[in-house]
Amino acid sequence: MVYEHIQYQISDHIATITLNRPDRLNALTSLMRKEFLDAMVLSDEDSDVRVIIITGAGRGFCSGGDLKAMNNASSSDRSNALSERVTPIRDKVVLAMRNANKPVIAAVNGAAAGAGMNIALACDIRIASNTARFGQTFSRRGLHPDWGGTYFLPRIVGMAKACELIWSGRMIDGAEALSLGIVSELTEPEKLMDRTLAMAKTFAEGPPIAIQLAKRAMYKAQNTDLREALEFETFAQNLAQGTDDAKEGIRAFVEKREPEFKGS
Repeated sequence: MVYEHIQYQISDHIATITLNRPDRLNALTSLMRKEFLDAMVLSDEDSDVRVIIITGAGRGFCSGGDLKAMNNASSSDRSNALSERVTPIRDKVVLAMRNANKPVIAAVNGAAAGAGMNIALACDIRIASNTARFGQTFSRRGLHPDWGGTYFLPRIVGMAKACELIWSGRMIDGAEALSLGIVSELTEPEKLMDRTLAMAKTFAEGPPIAIQLAKRAMYKAQNTDLREALEFETFAQNLAQGTDDAKEGIRAFVEKREPEFKGS
């Protein structure tokens, strides 16, 4: 698939979606949103893909909305500027990321500001370069958070810290993001993709059905009580135990070798 504002590639069961407007720090456009959504749906429906990585080209992850384009549109037609900012496609992308059956990992290579930070938050796991910076910069522009920021951030850092970050709009460095649990680990810039791919490979080599069920269970448990969580675990365990991968995993343990999971 050929895109204009993103790059898409698959290797070793891992799909990599790269936001690709490096001259604008990968600022979002209408076309990029549409292509992003298409790539997310494509990768989630592709049985050959077991893990999805999202990253940015050049020195930035994503600087959020294209404010220059918004300003130009605002100068001529305010309603067009607002429609560009508030689009259903944005919400579809976020839902596609969160509802994806496969693990979604953000490789944050540089600034992740505004919507860019929230794209990273919508991923299951975030690994960042130690030069990366994060910011809920909406308030500094008189704007309201979008791309799920008010949903994801309080769940990751707690309500009080989320209030501070959203209301102040201040940028934080990778070290603070790590201490807050926003990212799982920091790496040197030149090692970021190698480290992200290494983690993705461990997931890709695992049993796809069991991993997909576990992802569903963990997010479902965030919004249910213990009894419902236990009931879903029982359902998922019964389903997983009936797969060929479960038989292979048990057989490999007995035979003292590494299992070879096929996703069936």
